[in-house]
Amino acid sequence: MKGMTSCVIPALNVGDSVREVVRGLREALPGAVIIGVDDGSTDDTARVLGTSCDEVLVFDRNRGKGAALRAGFAAALAIDSRAVVTIDADGQHDPSYSARLVSELETADIVVGSRSRASTGMPLHRRMTNALSSAAMRRIARCDLADVQSGFRAFRPAVLRAIRAQGDRYEFETDLLLRAARAGLRIATVRIPTIYGPPSHFREMRDGWRVVATFLRHAYGGAE
Repeated sequence: MKGMTSCVIPALNVGDSVREVVRGLREALPGAVIIGVDDGSTDDTARVLGTSCDEVLVFDRNRGKGAALRAGFAAALAIDSRAVVTIDADGQHDPSYSARLVSELETADIVVGSRSRASTGMPLHRRMTNALSSAAMRRIARCDLADVQSGFRAFRPAVLRAIRAQGDRYEFETDLLLRAARAGLRIATVRIPTIYGPPSHFREMRDGWRVVATFLRHAYGGAE
């Protein structure tokens, strides 16, 4: 896809891993603008982002992944990006696949990096919640996605301007996909490796309920 690409990295206490993520993005997407969003970290994440990214947004307190993505998207749209990539900062996505996600935007509006659930290091509870999320996506939005919870995605900017996703935490990503699918946008997937290392900030009870509540709102007409 021709034009400038922006990469948005929401980051919370990932000072040990985010530099390598940025390095991988620069190798895969030469010339891309890297936008780091420090979501109220208590370690040296903000400093690492400041020395490796092109633009850094720093929250004075933790606001949630959805709030960080929303701020990063606004920054990417302000510089007239032609494609916007999101990737987690903990090293659980291989940034070398980012160019492949962007190339798929030639025929899609959103591209999701899809991890395999079977025979991988993905924890059992995450495999179960991901499978349930995928089933709910098929049921509610008639969209067959194997990895609804993947944070490794590429977007056409028009999608981010048109879709007003709700939520400030992990439910934001789910709400965005649901709204896009129900609007008839083209969502494609690219197979990516399943990498598991440091524990995720996702909390099964608190954040899991927010995701479930998002599906319920869409299923029963409460999403606007």
